[in-house]
Amino acid sequence: MTKNGFIILFAAFLNLNAPDVLAQTKVDEKTLSFLKQFTSDYNKNYLDKKPERLETYYREDVRLMPPFQRTIVGKENLVAYHKAFATRFDIQEYNRADMEVLDLGSMVSEIGMFTMKMKIKNTGKVYDLKGKYLNLWGKENGKLSLITEAWNYDHAIDFADQLKFTEIPNVDVALSPHVNINNNISFELAALNRLVEATVSQQDARIWSLFYSDDAILCHSGHVLSKGKKEVDEFLIEHCRELPIFEKLDVRNDRIDHLGNYVIEYASHIATVRNGDWSGVGVGKDLRIWRREKDGSLKIFRHIGMYD
Repeated sequence: MTKNGFIILFAAFLNLNAPDVLAQTKVDEKTLSFLKQFTSDYNKNYLDKKPERLETYYREDVRLMPPFQRTIVGKENLVAYHKAFATRFDIQEYNRADMEVLDLGSMVSEIGMFTMKMKIKNTGKVYDLKGKYLNLWGKENGKLSLITEAWNYDHAIDFADQLKFTEIPNVDVALSPHVNINNNISFELAALNRLVEATVSQQDARIWSLFYSDDAILCHSGHVLSKGKKEVDEFLIEHCRELPIFEKLDVRNDRIDHLGNYVIEYASHIATVRNGDWSGVGVGKDLRIWRREKDGSLKIFRHIGMYD
């Protein structure tokens, strides 16, 4: 065999044995069928106000990340949240549907859209709402159980105070203990988050864009889903034009799940901002799925954020 022939054969061997990220993201029909049944039961829950039917899907320490509400942890508290929601609002229509289900190794991610028509009982006002969600499922003993449920709305909400349920036990993750920097992944994410702070504070859409993979999906609060680099870039440019002045921005995480090619990060932020004569402090939470790219870099693959 010639030298050039050996090199070609060796390169082909590497390509055949290199990790195929796309192949790893395919899910089987059993998983799709299971999630289809969950979606059906979830839609029914909002209409017949029986969240108990969903309990079998949730892990005991499930994390609920609603918009305009602090994080809720635990199956019992999650069911209580759904009951409180049904008490405060009359849900007239609700429908959600998956747009993507991916196998991340030891977890499955699920992204979809929902529409809802509801009336606030104490005001009588009716709203037509649209939004998107990101769920994470864990694989345990051949079964799936919901680890995390997060969602937000595609548009501004003028009744955000009505979406707070202070009577439900919750966790202020922005003020909770955060992940210690004690390994390579926690170090890498801490460094990236420091750059996020500077980039957002400086309203630098060009550098902000570099955090995202070419096939990223960004589910930003108050905006329709952005899919792919072009849409993400367009959103970030417009979003940076609307941002206030940041006097201080602190971005950290309270949980990291390292899955190999993918890293799940539960992040939070505290922002001290001003705009003209107005000033304030904002708190929010993010669920980010990072992916290790072929060049070794870590990029945001899927991302959803909610304000507290």
